[in-house]
Amino acid sequence: MDLESIRSSYRRYAKHYDRIFGPVFAPGRKLAMQVLDIEGGQRVLEVGVGTGLSLPFYPEDSRVVGIDVSPEMLAKARERVENQGLDQVEALLEMDAEALTFEDSSFDAVVAMYVASVVPNPDKLVDEMRRVCRPGGDIVIINHFASRNPLLRGLEKGLRPLSRMLGFRPDMDLDSLPEMEDFRRLDVRNANIFGYWKLVHYCNGPLSEEQATAEVA
Repeated sequence: MDLESIRSSYRRYAKHYDRIFGPVFAPGRKLAMQVLDIEGGQRVLEVGVGTGLSLPFYPEDSRVVGIDVSPEMLAKARERVENQGLDQVEALLEMDAEALTFEDSSFDAVVAMYVASVVPNPDKLVDEMRRVCRPGGDIVIINHFASRNPLLRGLEKGLRPLSRMLGFRPDMDLDSLPEMEDFRRLDVRNANIFGYWKLVHYCNGPLSEEQATAEVA
């Protein structure tokens, strides 16, 4: 995967993305909002905002910044913001997820939906998400991860050579996402009825007293 192949793929997808992927990804978008439980005034970064399908789900009193590498997808997102009067959207910017231009600790929460298997280097994606998220903030990643079923896993590996054309890696393993003492997975849950996509919820930094108590319980 490289940036040019990603832009090329989503240039093709942009016109039909909402119709094809809107209903399929809707449960994950709604689940992400439930998990984040965004409070009034909080500033949230959505990495890979695409056509902005998730933007109407953010609370009206939040502040949302969305980034994407595809100008065609962002154009659709800006149309959505204007047509639906989504005043909670602070900005929609063309930006590389692996080289964010925001200052450290700029956001209360960071979410990346259906992005981790698209970017060239998922570890850099996570590093940048952590950098711009305040200590103790929430980081949520929703993605398809390689199946544990041997037959399906074999099919996914077989599709790997088509990654550039598809615009994503079909065999990304959940274990390829980091888990460290200061970056703890709070939860992994199915993001749709079949469990094909999963939501991974992290705490950026040491667990708060409330989070630690909940984990023990």
